[in-house]
Amino acid sequence: MDTLPTTVTLNIFERINRWIQESIMVKLFSIGFLILVLLLPSHLIEEMIYEREQRADRVIDEVSDKWSGPQTVYGPLLVIPYRWIETFDVGKDGKEAKEIVEHVDKAFFLPEQLKIDGKVSPEVRNRGIFDVSVYKSDMSIKSTFAKPDFKSLAIADDMVLWDQAYLVFGLSDLRGISDNPVFSVGGVSLAAEPSDNIGVYHRATRKSADTERYVPDNENEGSKTLGVTTKLNWTSAESFNGDVDIKLHLNGSSHLDFLPVGKTTHVTLSSTWKDPSFEGEFLPEPRTVTEDGFTANWKILHFNRAFAQQWKGTDQQLKGGSFGVKLLIPVDQYQKSMRTSKYSILIILLTFVALFLVEITQKIRIHPFQYILIGSALIIYYTLLLSFSEHIGYNMAYGVSSVLTVVLITLYSTSFLQSRKLSVLLSLVLAIFYTFIFVIILQQDFSLLLGSLGLFCIVGVLMYFSRNVNWYKKAVE
Repeated sequence: MDTLPTTVTLNIFERINRWIQESIMVKLFSIGFLILVLLLPSHLIEEMIYEREQRADRVIDEVSDKWSGPQTVYGPLLVIPYRWIETFDVGKDGKEAKEIVEHVDKAFFLPEQLKIDGKVSPEVRNRGIFDVSVYKSDMSIKSTFAKPDFKSLAIADDMVLWDQAYLVFGLSDLRGISDNPVFSVGGVSLAAEPSDNIGVYHRATRKSADTERYVPDNENEGSKTLGVTTKLNWTSAESFNGDVDIKLHLNGSSHLDFLPVGKTTHVTLSSTWKDPSFEGEFLPEPRTVTEDGFTANWKILHFNRAFAQQWKGTDQQLKGGSFGVKLLIPVDQYQKSMRTSKYSILIILLTFVALFLVEITQKIRIHPFQYILIGSALIIYYTLLLSFSEHIGYNMAYGVSSVLTVVLITLYSTSFLQSRKLSVLLSLVLAIFYTFIFVIILQQDFSLLLGSLGLFCIVGVLMYFSRNVNWYKKAVE
């Protein structure tokens, strides 16, 4: 007697369970959900990179605070007080009466010629794993003043207080003065004194690493700056001598900037630092940068700046026109790590898509938990990159982190891909992805072009390998 085949009847819950396990669309939705879940730790990685970068900046500030901060140098400026008369009508009840009040104000004059020759001796100070660039500089400053023209400022000659004339020389941080400045006027040496209010407003600018824009050095616009003053031993207009020489030994950190206060300003800097970053509103021409150091020359005219050659009162601001050099320590691992982390979603997406295509073409089941573990390894990669880069540099850290991550995922994939060839193929795909991202990070000028072409090729490859997939059938039969 023949035996009829038995038909197994599945209840509704079993059919739903099988449909969830075998449906391609459900698989796609689950993978998409896992990618969204992995966005949270990816964002936390970016926050950690930012926190480490802020920590490095704080270390730089701490070392600079103990050594000397970034320096902005400007001067010398000639200051000559003068008297002026103000008359008030104080008459009452039809009677005429005048009250005369005498005021003393200041007239400022900038040099006709300013020549600065500086030699910068850099040092690298360490605080933990962080490096900070500091420097010692020796500067020879020669300037020539024209005899002041008080008539152009509407000041009578008999109101000028020649015996109170003095020179001012502005600095950002007086703690950087490592030896007594030597002022010489007409070949005669003069004593100099520090001052916390030289009567000149200064608002220099320099490029910010975070914003890539020029921002004020001073927190409060128009804040009075520090400097050095020296009294001139003049008694009358005939005592005037406009030849001023200054010898200055100045310490600072990171930046050394100048303001072009001369009608013609020449600045020459030389140093053994091989990684200078020339910043400000003027670039040096000519300049030479080699493995042995750099030499840079600037020439700026008064037409190129935004402040006058002479003025009276203290409402003039020496703003804009700053230029100089930053002793750049080439440790941009935080910026590069941040840029790399922004591609994390792309790496996770492409890796999951590659695994999904293997799953539906090779009829292999990959559990969502296995996707999560692989995604976790791809996220932890960025913590490896950040931590290694602080010790061995970004490029080396990228290679080490990439190799470790690819090896880990490849070894784990052998447990479910069931084929050594597929595991090797997965490792090759991951290596291509990481190489692709590394090239984009290094080629900043062509990153958009390379990224667009690379993604176009990746989409083309995915189209090719998925061309025979029947998306309306079960994922695994």
